[in-house]
Amino acid sequence: MEHGKAKVWEENVVIPTYGIGEPNKNPMFLEKRVYQGSSGKVYPHPVIDKIYDEKKDVTYHAVFLENDYLKIMVLPELGGRIQRATDKTNNYDFVYYNHVIKPALVGLAGPWISGGIEFNWPQHHRPSTYDPVSFHMQENEDGSATVMVGEVENMFRTKGNAYFTLYPDKAWLEIRAQLYNRTSVPQTFLWWANPAVPVNDNTQSVFPPDVHAVMDHGKRDVSRFPIATGTYYKMDYSAGVDISRYKNIPVPTSYMACHSDYDFVGGYDYGKEAGILHIADHHIAPGKKQWTWGCGEFGQAWDRNLTDEDGPYVELMTGCFTDNQPDFSWLAPYEEKTFIQYFMPYKGVGMVKNATLDAAVGLETEGGNAVVTVYTMGEEQVKIRLTRGEQILFEEDAQLDPGLHYRKEVKLSEDIREEELLVQVISEEGKELVSYRPKKEEVVKIPEPARAAPAPEDAASCEDLYLYGLHLEQYRHATYDPADYYREGLRRDGSDIRLNNAYGKLLFNRGLFAESEPYFRRAVEKQLRSNPNPYDGEPLYQLGLSLKFQGKMQEAYDAFYKATWNGAWQDAAFYQLACIDCAGGDFAAALSHIERSLVRNYHNIKARNLKSCLLRKMGRTEEAKAWTFSTIAIDGLDANSRRELRMIAEKEGAADDAQPSWEEKRILSGNHNTCLEMALDYMEAGDFEDARGVLTDFAADFVDKTKVYPLIYAALSYCAAQLGDKTEALSMAQRCEEACSDYCFPHRLEDIVILEHVRRILPEGSKAPYYLGNLWYDKKQYDRALECWEYSRERDGTFPTVHRNLALVYYNKKQEADKALASLEKAYTLNTGDSRVLMELDQLYKKVGRSPEERAALLEAHMEQTQDRDDLYVEYITLLNILGRHEEALERTLGRQFHPWEGGEGKIPKQYVTALLQLAKEHNARGEYARAEELLRQAAGSYPWNLGEGKLYGAQENHIYYYLGCTLEAQGRAEEAAECFAKASTGISEPVGAMYYNDQPPEMIYYQGLALLKLGRQKEAYGRFNKLIAYGEAHLFDEMKIDYFAVSLPDLLIFEEDLNRKNVSHCLFMKGLGHLGRKETQRAEECFEEIRTKDSGFYDANIRNIF
Repeated sequence: MEHGKAKVWEENVVIPTYGIGEPNKNPMFLEKRVYQGSSGKVYPHPVIDKIYDEKKDVTYHAVFLENDYLKIMVLPELGGRIQRATDKTNNYDFVYYNHVIKPALVGLAGPWISGGIEFNWPQHHRPSTYDPVSFHMQENEDGSATVMVGEVENMFRTKGNAYFTLYPDKAWLEIRAQLYNRTSVPQTFLWWANPAVPVNDNTQSVFPPDVHAVMDHGKRDVSRFPIATGTYYKMDYSAGVDISRYKNIPVPTSYMACHSDYDFVGGYDYGKEAGILHIADHHIAPGKKQWTWGCGEFGQAWDRNLTDEDGPYVELMTGCFTDNQPDFSWLAPYEEKTFIQYFMPYKGVGMVKNATLDAAVGLETEGGNAVVTVYTMGEEQVKIRLTRGEQILFEEDAQLDPGLHYRKEVKLSEDIREEELLVQVISEEGKELVSYRPKKEEVVKIPEPARAAPAPEDAASCEDLYLYGLHLEQYRHATYDPADYYREGLRRDGSDIRLNNAYGKLLFNRGLFAESEPYFRRAVEKQLRSNPNPYDGEPLYQLGLSLKFQGKMQEAYDAFYKATWNGAWQDAAFYQLACIDCAGGDFAAALSHIERSLVRNYHNIKARNLKSCLLRKMGRTEEAKAWTFSTIAIDGLDANSRRELRMIAEKEGAADDAQPSWEEKRILSGNHNTCLEMALDYMEAGDFEDARGVLTDFAADFVDKTKVYPLIYAALSYCAAQLGDKTEALSMAQRCEEACSDYCFPHRLEDIVILEHVRRILPEGSKAPYYLGNLWYDKKQYDRALECWEYSRERDGTFPTVHRNLALVYYNKKQEADKALASLEKAYTLNTGDSRVLMELDQLYKKVGRSPEERAALLEAHMEQTQDRDDLYVEYITLLNILGRHEEALERTLGRQFHPWEGGEGKIPKQYVTALLQLAKEHNARGEYARAEELLRQAAGSYPWNLGEGKLYGAQENHIYYYLGCTLEAQGRAEEAAECFAKASTGISEPVGAMYYNDQPPEMIYYQGLALLKLGRQKEAYGRFNKLIAYGEAHLFDEMKIDYFAVSLPDLLIFEEDLNRKNVSHCLFMKGLGHLGRKETQRAEECFEEIRTKDSGFYDANIRNIF
């Protein structure tokens, strides 16, 4: 490599890789799934929930960046992540380098890998984190080199690019991010760069010195920092624990800085005297977060799930336009947000006190001495100075570079206070590279945790209702519906401008174009009550969109034009006007309007490409070409501009210029969703001929035309119809019907218009209504989804997925369990190889009260499919335990490698412990105490590695130690028995509702009471039993809802849970346990019998063959 110059190149690398299963063909409508504190809905992405246990060498196409100091490896095939980042000066990987690709079920859609730097947008974890992205690389005139990675993500249609650049003389990696809302409506996003950092007993997270408090997800909890002094993540840190140290956090824990005025965050390994820093302007990048699995057995198991030999890591995430998860920011229609982050290694400084792109400085005072440490990010001749006011305490020149660090110990006089000191690092030219002045230590007020939104009827005002609804939309809340707040506000004041506009937008975004119009009109009417010139043009703009999607073009044109009277909406409204002009063939007016749009938003890529298209159509090809190249300079991974270059070349007669075509295909990379976005850009402007060209070229690459994504054909049919070619329109509609339906999950508003067209011209078709039903269900329009799916079923009763989907809408939305059962049984009969549908059928059987014997028989009759899925196999093992087949349950538990979903832990360990405990009880009953003791000690020990889970610190094991005490007592080992009873009597004694895997089960309080009885402490024992009874009675009639601040929910989330019924069972269970402890057997049995008759699933799982 030429000295002083950065280099970029492509190279194949071989990495041992654990395989993943095929994406599931069934659409996943996980409406109430909570993931990372916000909605965990995954549609329109398919889900992969199969991880294989064998690794194979896999060749990946990597892109490398290198300069004198750093070497960076990027993997475009895995989300464009930075897989490795090495400091060449000491051969230190300053981000965690995982030598294997070992996915675990952590991502939104399934597979996720640890290590490197992952880029999470528009939410966390990124939906496409395991998908390939487009890339481009270039060497720059200034000696730097850049790798671009990017995609149009499929969920919210945001375009995101990241530009990784190494400069010749700096030991940092620059990351310039570019996010662009390609849609006509406001969208939300967050951005968390997610570097993994290796950890051990010597490592510490380096947060700025002004971070005194950290918050949990959703700001639902708060802790002092770095010394935690309260309870956080159910851990008692009251003794004062430094939670910046990995070794001090035994359980999975997130924390995010409440506030900092510094621009850095990092991590350091005192053993290796090396670490990582992140630098970014804190005004744009306030997010500073650490996440750890914890250093206990639970975390160690997740380490094993994610790597073979590289050990634990923490994530030191950095958020731009966000300071929490969830914390989403808005992107206006066609808005671009750009920002820059820097990652770099450092050495020698340890606990950095301040850092810039030039240098990092540390200052520690202890025992009358000051220790000054400095590291520079490039070669620097510097002056290091320590002062007290005007008094220079120390000054020294040093020649530093990224391979070195500086350390100096300075003796201080006794009267010097730390806050009087100032350390500066000054360049040879006199520029201050970095400085730090300590602040006087004082007690800092810790912020209060966030509060949940009240119920709509309890909100104080219409403004509050508007703001709560907007917040729920912005943060993509999983279980609260913003529509409830908007409707309540409109009930109070039907003329409120903001509420009408907000509710209209919500309806529009759910595909209800005509239904949204009256709300926009009411908002506009109120705005124009006193004058014709409204302050805010948004309701007019939104009215224009509603009218345009209804085909009312002239009315839409008028609304858009009036919206341009307001500066905030000129770029979007003028763009829409240009599209309508272009569709009407008035290219001159379109060009005039697009120029007006670009004045307000020069980086609107869609507007720029429309200008290129207009110039090309007007024969101004030289202007078109120059303009298109300027667009590529703004977005180096824009496919439409490459296509425009190709069409300009064709117009100029230079059709042999293959470069634009090759670049277009490279950016597309066979991605049908990107192709559709390209075509829709032309269709939006009425350019159906060019749209047809995009779609036709894409389809031409497929030898088997049935493998073309069905919506490609649907869009071709729509284009042909708009061009007056009825024969071609019908032919393409037929191809849409015949195409493979796997993974066809439409979700765009434009897809509604296209698929309704296909339904009209091909009424006998079954697939277009099926696809449209998927879209409607995703948009919460359940009646429309039901109509579409029933229509599809009538035309083709052999398609299993439509029967499966109908089961969801029958059970979840219509409360028609019999219809749901018939539909799901039909779906499975049509495809008995679909293990997902078998799992859903078993869950439905549980919901409708089918016996464990029936459910087990079903799974045993289809054992190949049962064994195909971990979740289904866990259900089978659960059934074995319920049926008393504990030996078989234990054997099957130990005979398989399990792969839990993050947030869904605890299920297979529970069955493992249950099998051991019940077997021990059987041996005890036969007087085989030695074998019972062996089994109970096994249950109390570490979990076997094949479970894929470790025991959570503080796990409640009262039942194990109670029965172990009984076993020892029966052997005459009274002292050992008393020790076990003492251990069994401890733990949380206050009953709680049961929602999460780490909540205390009520039976643990019951066993505390039994152990206390064994210890002769009857009063305390009855205190436990009475608490169970009192809680059950007090909460039996509670109205239940999912916690507003829920971070993750582990349930399978297929069929909706009756939370009130679950609570009744839970409360009756508590009462029954309390009465059982008090030896009031009949009253206990009455409680248990009531559960059995009302909620047999709860009874089977918690009571049958146990109590």
